Amino acid sequence: MLIKIIGAGFPRTGTTTLKKALETLGYNKTYHFKDLIANPKKLKYWQELENKGLTNFDALFDGFQATVDFPGYPYYKILLKKYPNAKVILTKRNFESWYESTLKTVWQAGPQTIFAKIIMLAKMAFNQSLRDTFKCIKFMRNTYLNKQFNNNFSSKLNAEKIFFKHIDDVIKHVPKNQLLIYEVSDGWQPLCDFLEIQIPSEPFPHLNKKEDFHEMVKNMIKDASKNSN
Repeated sequence: MLIKIIGAGFPRTGTTTLKKALETLGYNKTYHFKDLIANPKKLKYWQELENKGLTNFDALFDGFQATVDFPGYPYYKILLKKYPNAKVILTKRNFESWYESTLKTVWQAGPQTIFAKIIMLAKMAFNQSLRDTFKCIKFMRNTYLNKQFNNNFSSKLNAEKIFFKHIDDVIKHVPKNQLLIYEVSDGWQPLCDFLEIQIPSEPFPHLNKKEDFHEMVKNMIKDASKNSN
């Protein structure tokens, strides 16, 4: 299935909300980090894409019409070359709120204390599904938080520089008629105008606020823990 929409925005810029909005508009399914966690066997395709710049896109995106958030956003240039007629949505938000949100969520994903890490390692030793889930989380940390931010995300100044450079790079690379620079707080109107779709009757979704993030991660890990070898 062809990818029709490529999300180029960083995580924590409204990408979960965008996923829901696109699926409401008929773009079923929209690939998101949650989908990688739900099917970690597809990690091999993302790893290949990271290491070689190509992969089996048909197998990776089987059944999907759009991709947003991580792991797709770093490869928007490759994806646009593969799907030249796709539209690109660059989600963005105020830097200060984005940095605070990312610092308190993605940066702290997974067990934080030594005791919690020991418990998790013990569980992983006997649970392949849980190991696969943490491989996905590790891939995210390495390619997003570490590589994207030069192993220095904790430096707010460094993060700010890269945050705005990414926005500039997307604007320079994507043809204007294929790009929407979008804040989810703007709701349906600019999104539907860009996609040439009628505004639906249901309210615009607002999902994955920072207070919900850690509960979401816990549920992901909990679901993986249920699936033993």
